[in-house]
Amino acid sequence: MAYTAGRVHPILAPIAALGGSVTRGLSTFGDFWVFSAQTAMYSPLELGSPRSWRRMLQQAYAIGTRSAPVLMLTGAFVGMVLVVQGWEQFSTAGFADRLGAVVNMSVAAELGPVLAGVMLAGRVGGALTAELGTMNVTEQILALRTMGAEPIRFLATPRFLACLLLAPILTLYADLMGTIGSWIIYAFVYGGDSEPYWFFTRTTVEMWDVGVGMTKSMFFGGAIGLISCHMGFHTTGGAQGVGEACTRSFVISFIAILALDLVLNLVNNGVYKMLFGNRSLF
Repeated sequence: MAYTAGRVHPILAPIAALGGSVTRGLSTFGDFWVFSAQTAMYSPLELGSPRSWRRMLQQAYAIGTRSAPVLMLTGAFVGMVLVVQGWEQFSTAGFADRLGAVVNMSVAAELGPVLAGVMLAGRVGGALTAELGTMNVTEQILALRTMGAEPIRFLATPRFLACLLLAPILTLYADLMGTIGSWIIYAFVYGGDSEPYWFFTRTTVEMWDVGVGMTKSMFFGGAIGLISCHMGFHTTGGAQGVGEACTRSFVISFIAILALDLVLNLVNNGVYKMLFGNRSLF
């Protein structure tokens, strides 16, 4: 059978479609890393310029200040739920006084940064993608390039830096409210003694746990900023395309958070064991 340009045999159509999807995926993946490298390259320039700080502070207010109340409320409820779930098992085993230590260590090292990352991906990531995506489909980004400005520096880098630097602070807020929320349920609902609660929390939760949580949150925040900005810069298709880009941004950011959390936990456990040995909670 003679080959006809532009046509694919029906039997080979699924293979061709798969190959096209893989090619587009690899192209997008490579383009994302080029975009990320350019965004990071402009970061020192943005941090060293007072005018750039004004741009970044505007993003910091939108990303951090407006996200803090929701994140603090969510963190408090997470701490409450953990105590409710663990009280029966710990009290039956005779370790009720150590429940707060286990809950707060989990919040500081694991749940706090993941919670902050998911909240940023949902609220902030979607907003950044929608904002930049709207600018792209209305050709405002193209207008910046026409005027000789670099859109990645003036649009993407301040948003990336705001996500990167504010994620650890938001994580601390989540940790604090998780601790307070768990104590409220522990002391006022189940009637636990507050003194051993705070004593075992103080002696069990180490600065290492808080530091690991803040470090992970920086990775999460940076990933969310890069993914959201990249999606916004490459949005097409008008209003419908903006909505689809916001959905993809959240889904990819959420998967990235889980993947980074797995890798960072493996590294953290290995480094902690190498430096301090095994850890006991009881």
